[in-house]
Amino acid sequence: MTEASRAIERVARLSYGKLVARLVARTGSLADAEDALSDALIAALETWPATGVPENPEAWLTRAAKNRAIDRARSGALPTTYEHELTRMAEERAATSAPATDPRIPLMFVCAHPAIDPSLRAPLMLQAVLGLDARRMASVFLIPPGTLSQRLTRVKAKIETAAVTFDLPEGRDFEDRMGDVLKAIYAAYAVGYNGIPAGDPKAAGLAHEAIWLASLVAAGYPDAAEAHGLFALMLFAEARRPARTDSTTGALIPLEEQDTSLWDAALMADAEKALRNASRHASLGRYQLEASIQAVHAARQRTGNTDWSELALLSAGLVQVAPTIGALTGRAAVLAETEGPRAALAALHAIPEDARKAYQPWWATLAHVLARLGDVEPACAAFDRAIGLSDDPAATRYLVARKAWLLQS
Repeated sequence: MTEASRAIERVARLSYGKLVARLVARTGSLADAEDALSDALIAALETWPATGVPENPEAWLTRAAKNRAIDRARSGALPTTYEHELTRMAEERAATSAPATDPRIPLMFVCAHPAIDPSLRAPLMLQAVLGLDARRMASVFLIPPGTLSQRLTRVKAKIETAAVTFDLPEGRDFEDRMGDVLKAIYAAYAVGYNGIPAGDPKAAGLAHEAIWLASLVAAGYPDAAEAHGLFALMLFAEARRPARTDSTTGALIPLEEQDTSLWDAALMADAEKALRNASRHASLGRYQLEASIQAVHAARQRTGNTDWSELALLSAGLVQVAPTIGALTGRAAVLAETEGPRAALAALHAIPEDARKAYQPWWATLAHVLARLGDVEPACAAFDRAIGLSDDPAATRYLVARKAWLLQS
C-alpha cells in the first residue's frame, strides 16, 4: 500500500463521520453528503499519488467534497427552493451556539428522527457518523448483515423522500432522541471493544472514538443523567481492558479472575466521577444502573471482595428498567452466586427462546451453570453452541479451555 493510500484509508477511518456531518450541514441530505465524500475520496486516490499527501488531508477532503456538492447544486441536481432552505438552515446554525460543538452530535440526533424505524436509528448513526458497514454492526444488533444493509439503504431513501429536517430537536422529542444517540454510542464502543482481541485493526480507534463521543454528549448536556451514566460505564470497561486477556494464551480472563492491579486507576477514578455526576439528577436509567454494577465490581480493586448482594439488587433493578437479553442474562449470572446454580438455570430458561437462541453470552452462562451442577453432557453442548456463536478469539479460547477442563475433571 502506498503512502497516499495509507493516508486516505486513515483519514476515512478516523474522520468519516466528522466529514459527513459537515457536508450534511451544507447539503441538508445524508445521501448527498455521502455521495460527495465518496467522490472526494476517489479524487484523492487519483490525485495524491501524483501530487503527494496534502499537509491537512481532512481539510483537503472537506474542500473537495464541498466543491462536489456545489457542482451538483449548480447542475440542477437540487431544486432552487431546496437551495434556499439550505441557506436558511446554515444561517440558523451559525447564529446558534449548540452545547456540543462536534458536528457529529447534531447528525446523530437527526438520525434518531421519529420518522425513522426505532430499530434502525442506532445502526444508521453508526454508519453515517462512524462509517461502520453492516457486517461489523450485525452482531451487536442481532441482525444478519445482508438484512441490515438492505434496511439501512431503505431508511436512507425514506429520509430523502420524507424530507426529514436536519435541525436539533427540543423538549420531549430531544429526550426521546437522546436515548437513541446513547444506544448508538454504546453499540459503537461494543464493536470496538470486542474487535480488539478479534484482531480488527480499526477496533481500538473505534472504541476511543465512542468514548470521545460519550464525553462530548455528557459535557454538552450536563443535565442528561444517562449521558453521564453511559460515559461512566464505558470508562469502567476501558479501565479493565489491560487485564481482560491472558498475555500468554490470548484467552479471555473472566472479570472475577482478573488481576485488579492491571486495572487503570486513573480511568476508574474518572468513571466514578462521571457516575457521581449522573447521581446528582433525580432520574435513574439503564446506563446509570449498568455503571453502578460496574462500580461494585471495581470496588474489588480496593476491598479484594465482590459484594454479590449489592449486585443482586442492582441487576434486579436493571431488569425492571430495561429487560434486555443482556440484563436478563447478567441477572442469571448473579443469581448463580447469590442463590445457587439452580436459581440461575431457572432464570436462564425463563428468557424467551427467540431472544436467547443466537445470543452468545446466554449460551456461555448456561454452560457455566450446567457445569457447576455437574451436568457434563448438556454443559458441553452449551459450550459448543457458545463457541460457535463467538466472534471473539479470546472468548473462544477461554470457552474451549473451560470445556476441556470440564471433560478432564
